[in-house]
Amino acid sequence: MAEFLLYEQEGHIVTLTMNEPERRNPLTGNSAVPEFIAAIQRIENDRSVRAVILTGAGNAFSSGGNIKDMERQAGADVTGMQIRQEYRQGIQRLPLALFNLEVPVIAAVNGAAIGAGLDLTCMCDIRIASHKAKFAESFVKLGIIPGDGGAWLLPRIIGLSRAAEMTFTGQMLDAEQALAWNLVSRVVAPEELLPTARALAEQIAANPPHAVRLAKRLLREGMHSRLDTLLEMSAAYQALSHQTADHSEAVSAFLEKRDPVFKG
Repeated sequence: MAEFLLYEQEGHIVTLTMNEPERRNPLTGNSAVPEFIAAIQRIENDRSVRAVILTGAGNAFSSGGNIKDMERQAGADVTGMQIRQEYRQGIQRLPLALFNLEVPVIAAVNGAAIGAGLDLTCMCDIRIASHKAKFAESFVKLGIIPGDGGAWLLPRIIGLSRAAEMTFTGQMLDAEQALAWNLVSRVVAPEELLPTARALAEQIAANPPHAVRLAKRLLREGMHSRLDTLLEMSAAYQALSHQTADHSEAVSAFLEKRDPVFKG
């Protein structure tokens, strides 16, 4: 069986490509989740990686849940408690792993991101869309609910009212509406999608990696922490940052009017 997730590294940037285009890159009923978990662990352990791009092969980013798998779950041969465990030990591992990954992740959304596919984009830090991209929180159309964290992620990105509208209607957003609703940060021509994501990843990778990783951690913690708690964490992280070689290099380069060289 071919790998679902292609892992390619060039310099400090890893590109992950979901590679099951004939089925529109589904996230269930295949090896997607364990391959994602393995890739995330590999990235976390490799200090040379400073940015990640996630995209899909073919015409879709990800179609989300596999309908054939849902047919099995609706049958009499599986119990509700079994399905609960399948979610907890399966796709629900993905938002937790991506949320805790300190390396920034850019979703390069090349086509339809539907259901869990949309939620996967929300697990990333930055979303860039092709003009051909489409987005739908479509679970309700199948008589189910967002089971992978979408109900927590989506309102924090586009606001509760718009998240409710997408969730309750299952409506499809095109790329321009996704931009207007702040679901994505920019929309580009299809042929410019990966070069744009790459250029942004290179901008991120050019910065001191420890500072980027700790800044991402603070942004994530800020999604649910009190201000005083976040300030305490910021003080600790800042103390660590001030003592790094890359901080010293940045200060020296500024004073000497030269480009810094960060080694991580």
